[in-house]
Amino acid sequence: MRQVRSIWNGAISFGLVSIPIKLVNATESHSVSFRQIHTEDGGRIRYRKVCELEDREVAQAEIGKAYEDADGTMIPITDEDLAQLPIPTAKTIEIVAFVLADRIDPLQMDAAYYLSANGVPAAKPYTLLREALKRSQKVAIAKYALRGRERLGMLRVVDDVIAMHGLLWPDEIRVPEGVAPDTNVTVRDKELDLADALMDTLGEVDLADLHDDYREAVEEMITAKASGEHPATSPSPAPGAKVLDLMAALEKSVREAKESRGEEPDAKESDGTETGAKAEVRRISPRATPKQTPGKKSTSTATKKTTTAKKSQSQRQSESPASASASAKKSTRTTKKTTATKSTTTAKKSPAKKATPRKRTA
Repeated sequence: MRQVRSIWNGAISFGLVSIPIKLVNATESHSVSFRQIHTEDGGRIRYRKVCELEDREVAQAEIGKAYEDADGTMIPITDEDLAQLPIPTAKTIEIVAFVLADRIDPLQMDAAYYLSANGVPAAKPYTLLREALKRSQKVAIAKYALRGRERLGMLRVVDDVIAMHGLLWPDEIRVPEGVAPDTNVTVRDKELDLADALMDTLGEVDLADLHDDYREAVEEMITAKASGEHPATSPSPAPGAKVLDLMAALEKSVREAKESRGEEPDAKESDGTETGAKAEVRRISPRATPKQTPGKKSTSTATKKTTTAKKSQSQRQSESPASASASAKKSTRTTKKTTATKSTTTAKKSPAKKATPRKRTA
């Protein structure tokens, strides 16, 4: 295992127990860094520390620190001034309380460090604190000083190591005013059911399987340019479409998530209907029957008569002879009445012939 350089040496104050430790960075950045150059000739752009009064570059040994007052006055602050401040946490991680982990707001999480036991005598008290944290299932809240300021920290156990997360002070967390939507939005149960189905379909993931695609693409581009090759171009992502139908978008998301995981969507999903809740589907009304021409009206009437006759025959077969006789008489009267009515209607519809004017004799 490679040795990692410590960035701070001190001790954990656990009541009257002091545990010598070394502070080691728990994270590292893999981002690709770039240098500034002059675009005309490729020359490096460098920054030099220049004194405004003497207009000359100064060495690091000549540089100190100062506090700028509101009127622009510089108040020099030396390392001796800072060292004399009454801060008990200058070289100590002072544990002030033990709380449950869910008491810590993730918004407060800052940089992470590993605490390494510094020397053989520190192994016993270090292990004692580690096992006490494990058994209590709590985390320790501590105060410590690092890089010129006092900080808040949280100690917890990671594998067999005590880790410390830097925490922001409570007054450094902004209140989320004006961030949430300022309009009243109603979410239906069907939409929540689909959102739950999408969450279940996406499932869990092993964070170790996730990687930085952008960084890999940048490294491939740099390698190609360094070898004189033309870097490969990737297709531009499709612009996001406006979500006109939230239900349809959720249904499609569930289907695509299942397909990406190698699962076959349900029959309802493949048809575009929702899983877990039925979506509102508007049925297309059938086309209206075209208007018939006057010449075809008799055909429709004949069809109607045939249907009525069949229906009357079926009724007669199911009725008793007496009822059948009565029905026959009633049907005959109805038929005559209908025929008479139709004849009258037809007569009204047919245009009357113009009477030829009679010649008047003198």
